[in-house]
Amino acid sequence: MEKIQTAIIGGGAAGLMLATSLKTSGKTVVFERGERVGKKLSATGNGQGNITNLAAEREEYFSFSGGAALSREIVARYNPQSLLSFFEHAGLLLQADERGRVYPAGRQASALTDALRFLAAKRGVELCVKSRVLDLEKQGQGFVLSVQTDENPARKIYAEKVVLCTGGTVARSFGTDGTAYALAQKFGHTLTPLYPSLVQLKADSKELRALKGIRVADAEVTALFSERAGGELHGRSIKVKGDIMFADYGVSGDSIFRLSAFLTHRIQDGVTISIDFLPEFEQAHIFAALQRKRETFPELATGELLCGFVNNQIARVVMKRANGDLRAAARSVKAFTLTVTGHLGLDLAQVTKGGIRMDEVDSDLQSKKQKGLYFAGEILDIDGQCGGYNLQWAYSSARTVAAAIDKEMEKARGQV
Repeated sequence: MEKIQTAIIGGGAAGLMLATSLKTSGKTVVFERGERVGKKLSATGNGQGNITNLAAEREEYFSFSGGAALSREIVARYNPQSLLSFFEHAGLLLQADERGRVYPAGRQASALTDALRFLAAKRGVELCVKSRVLDLEKQGQGFVLSVQTDENPARKIYAEKVVLCTGGTVARSFGTDGTAYALAQKFGHTLTPLYPSLVQLKADSKELRALKGIRVADAEVTALFSERAGGELHGRSIKVKGDIMFADYGVSGDSIFRLSAFLTHRIQDGVTISIDFLPEFEQAHIFAALQRKRETFPELATGELLCGFVNNQIARVVMKRANGDLRAAARSVKAFTLTVTGHLGLDLAQVTKGGIRMDEVDSDLQSKKQKGLYFAGEILDIDGQCGGYNLQWAYSSARTVAAAIDKEMEKARGQV
């Protein structure tokens, strides 16, 4: 039976970052079920490669199983500057935009994947694509993997350490369909509820058909929702600024993806979004301008009065909602509300909210149920906001596991 030191199951961002971070001399193999590694990474940031956010160590990460504090500690330890240094040493130039989102200078996400592939090759890491791990069994001090490939449907490999970096259960076209959770569950691990995050939201409004296809840049969007604490519901709001796009099902765009990280698991308790189409103008200013326009053009149809203030179709929808009342129209331009009724589901989301429970792993992200089994990336019950936070978690968790394995292997060789 072939023997290796570390088996990394999953050739996505976390798996590749882990493979290229290990410093011990033992053989490392990455098993990727798809035809190539880093497929999802190569599509991140709309193909531009939003790898991190300079604010990542200051912002909130989410966990259903009490892992938020540990995630912040891990991200602070291996922070955005550490990640920038990591990729710069791998041969990339990176730059941040005005919101702290960091991209390769060439704005190609595939450059991230290429850098990791080249680094893996330099360090002697074996990348096995089209290799599906069907089973994982404990044997002695290590594990036996049953791997299915085109050449060998029953390949057996013994690994001293195993790391599950298989992602979650979103974006199934990238191979993350959630089937790998079973490998962890076999050792007694359990899952939190799973929800999509960074996803489009459904809304219940007959007006959406008239607004379909319209994009508003730099809108201010506020989510109003209920949060459970002590068995009771408490009102909370989150406000972001960004673009919003209307569709017949509901809303999309940067602002909605960012808000969805806070909302998808709360929809059953009631979620409303309020859109400010003109955040740079006060409501009183808009109302005064409408009055002036009515006085200047008394023959103009009421439904046309807001045209020139906002998109013409939005103007007509808002004025119809206000029943022609100018004060109500000014108020609606600043607070156009929609009731959120759902989301577009796991297949269209970018990130899984939920996963392997964080109270079942230690501070090194090693299983509390099976020594030698580790986790990194999206498979764990940690997710972040839109804008590079989730890939930062992939990196920080991967570096945490790499450091732990290096330390363990050094101890085993009597170097510590």
